Amino acid sequence: MGFFAFTIHTLLLLFVFWFPFFSGAKGGVQTDALVGSSEHFVPSPKTLHFKNGFQRILLSVALGVVTGLTGALLSVWFIRSLVGYLNRTPLLEGPLIFSPKIDADALQSALRNQTQLLGSSSSSSSSPNGKCYREVLANGLTVAVKRLEPIECGRAEARRRMQQQLAVLGGLKHRNVMSLRAYVAEMGSCCLVYDFVPSGSLEDAMRKVRENQLELNWEVRLRIAVGIARGLQFLHFECNPRILHGNLKPSNVLLDAEFEPRLADFGLTNLISDFDAPPSLYTAPECLNSSRYTDKSDIFSFGVILSVLLTGRDPTEQASLDRGDDSGSEGRLGRWLDQSVEPREALDKGIRGEGMEEEEEEEMVLALRIAGVCASELPEDRPCSDELLAMLTQLQSF
Repeated sequence: MGFFAFTIHTLLLLFVFWFPFFSGAKGGVQTDALVGSSEHFVPSPKTLHFKNGFQRILLSVALGVVTGLTGALLSVWFIRSLVGYLNRTPLLEGPLIFSPKIDADALQSALRNQTQLLGSSSSSSSSPNGKCYREVLANGLTVAVKRLEPIECGRAEARRRMQQQLAVLGGLKHRNVMSLRAYVAEMGSCCLVYDFVPSGSLEDAMRKVRENQLELNWEVRLRIAVGIARGLQFLHFECNPRILHGNLKPSNVLLDAEFEPRLADFGLTNLISDFDAPPSLYTAPECLNSSRYTDKSDIFSFGVILSVLLTGRDPTEQASLDRGDDSGSEGRLGRWLDQSVEPREALDKGIRGEGMEEEEEEEMVLALRIAGVCASELPEDRPCSDELLAMLTQLQSF
């Protein structure tokens, strides 16, 4: 369309440029005739024939230039359109594999018999858009498969755009981010394949802490917080285009055997047009009011997660206790956060081991303050993920 607009503008400019010349030339003949009549001078037929011939020559040259220019522009447009069509991402059939350890046939065979449904320890079980299964491939590799359904990707352009975005997710490499290993689309649904993490999620770990089945000291909890911040910093600043998590909560933070966190279930908001992440106590206020999600919304979710890490409290349990309150979930969460950032008294007794030094306790209090800043009601009052990472790493040398 740009070439057509340029051609029209060129024609208009040439018309504006040549019109005064032709009109002036024609008017000149009439003027000469009038002047000649006053002086009893009549131009010879040879002179008039020469002027008319010169005008026809100029008109032919102008029309030739316009025709050639138009033809050249149309040719360039056609060639560029053809090259763009040939360079489009091919719409592949069958699974997209991003890991050499996964065989396409073995994966499709395993997907036909999905029986072992994962609980909250799955990478995406908290999402209402799909369920997550544990699958063992023929080569012995165990993977977590998230089936999203229903999904509207029938149009070729929508499928091509999704394929491009999936290729971006499949190329991500970071120790605190779950890598997409494969993607399978079939019969109106799609399956996302990730590494299987047997240790479970942060939600599982904190539930065990509250039930006195697991002990997490301050060093481990700070390592988890720093790892989550590193994952967010990678998604927000090192990915091009940058990626917003969109659904950050403890169930979407997986922990390996060394309690190193890995973010899961990120980027699905841009990947799937009808992806629905229901609001929760980890959802930023601006998302509840206007559905406007930014990187600062991820920071709010992190603030609530950090409060859970340090206090051991579950905000959903507090909300159920305040169910009769008419101030709304946002107001109840605000009071829960205010209680969580009270110095020392709010700290989980499980991280206060014997012989804890005063310096470590001061670090935990500062971490609670950071959690309060991250969970500020206004997005502009929250730090960016790179600023957040700098604040957390200053608490202890990592």
